Amino acid sequence: MFDLIIRGDRVVTPHGTGKWDVAVKDGKIAALGAPGSLGEASRVIDATGKIVMPGGVDPHVHCAWHIPSLEEGGEATQSAPPSQVSRAALYGGTTTLLDFAAGETGQSVPDMIETRDEDWAGKCYCDYAYHIMLRGAVPPSVIGELGEAVQAGYPTVKVFTTDITPSRRGRMVHFGDIWEILKELAKHGGLGVIHSEDNDIVMHMYEKLFREGRAGFENLAEVHNTLSEDISFRRVIRLAENIEGSALYMMHVSAATGVAAIAESRARGFPIYGETLHQYLLYNSDDYKRPNGQMYHTYPSLKSQSDQAALWDGARAGSINTVATDEVCCTLSVKVQGKQIDDTTGGNAGVEPRISVMYTEMVEERGFSLEQFVDLTSSNAARIMGMYPRKGAIAVGSDADITVLDPNEKRTVRQEDLHETDYTPWEGREVSVWPTLTVLRGKIMVENGEFFGAESDGQYLKRSIPEAIRRGPAL
Repeated sequence: MFDLIIRGDRVVTPHGTGKWDVAVKDGKIAALGAPGSLGEASRVIDATGKIVMPGGVDPHVHCAWHIPSLEEGGEATQSAPPSQVSRAALYGGTTTLLDFAAGETGQSVPDMIETRDEDWAGKCYCDYAYHIMLRGAVPPSVIGELGEAVQAGYPTVKVFTTDITPSRRGRMVHFGDIWEILKELAKHGGLGVIHSEDNDIVMHMYEKLFREGRAGFENLAEVHNTLSEDISFRRVIRLAENIEGSALYMMHVSAATGVAAIAESRARGFPIYGETLHQYLLYNSDDYKRPNGQMYHTYPSLKSQSDQAALWDGARAGSINTVATDEVCCTLSVKVQGKQIDDTTGGNAGVEPRISVMYTEMVEERGFSLEQFVDLTSSNAARIMGMYPRKGAIAVGSDADITVLDPNEKRTVRQEDLHETDYTPWEGREVSVWPTLTVLRGKIMVENGEFFGAESDGQYLKRSIPEAIRRGPAL
């Protein structure tokens, strides 16, 4: 007897969408069969008329993340902890989160991981993993530890090509060190994860706008601009293309210039993948002028409507492969505390409405197929990050991570209905579906708005990047 059968007429599998019974046993998908063909189960859930998809995968979140005080001598704060964010994620149909293990300059990679475990282990409702994050001057000894980390199941390494703001000096990794990091990752089967902006351009624009008396945050798009993305993407890509076995994942692509750089590299056969954020797809630099316009910001900045159009085109064409959140869950007062181009809080509270918003905007508004939608919000992140088909697939042997979206649950997004914080940048947005069931490894975590999870439910995911992903643009 199975533990659970979910019966649906729009079940999204790696082989297409159809009528399937999805049988769960011991936390795994044990069988798929024609309706009524699989025998008995302890519980059968009828999902007819709904969308049955693999649980969402968000490859870019920042939980328990340092947020500096804007007052000299003031106390820094932190973004919401994994328990708060993962609970909201499950309410929204996301079952896997990828955060970052970062350390102080010179700290060993094992120490970075151990320190991050203190924030996450036993404190997360859903499954999770880390990208290793290297910042500033990276000693050769730390670069030398990356091969062992890749083999131990930590195969993705993030670097910054900019300090982002003048107050964040020490984030940028110098280009020579990036070269050495990518060579080490290539040797051992890892993946370079890049926050890519041209530091000279960005810092020049900070100085220029301050000098001109135009330092309000509404001018952020002039600082973190499309030229910066163009120059930086092409410089990193040129470097990586000259390292045999190298592969790249470009985080939070925000501009048409970034989309074009990725597409051209993919056309040359290089294994490069693009991530954008739902706020880049649906908000632009004009939104900075709205009340509390900081709500819509993350780094790099929002861009123009034409950049948004390029991101949508890239999502169709394959140069944009994932839609993430860059989640930094904080209160509204913290999110809008900065008023200038150099002190605006980045990130967003968006993990809960991501699936519903993107279904509405992709499938209902723009005619994306269900398979394309699932790829962009779940399966592709699992593939690129080395979790597929354990995650991101409704297939025999996969973890029974399942989300059911109900078209009868059309609603207006309201902060008071969510489980993240005291604001949402998606306030007032109409969505055409909402998750009514979220299953994590066979356990029902959310059903019809009732939560059944425990903080001990989340498991860390050791990962390995598939050769196909590293050999060429596989998606």
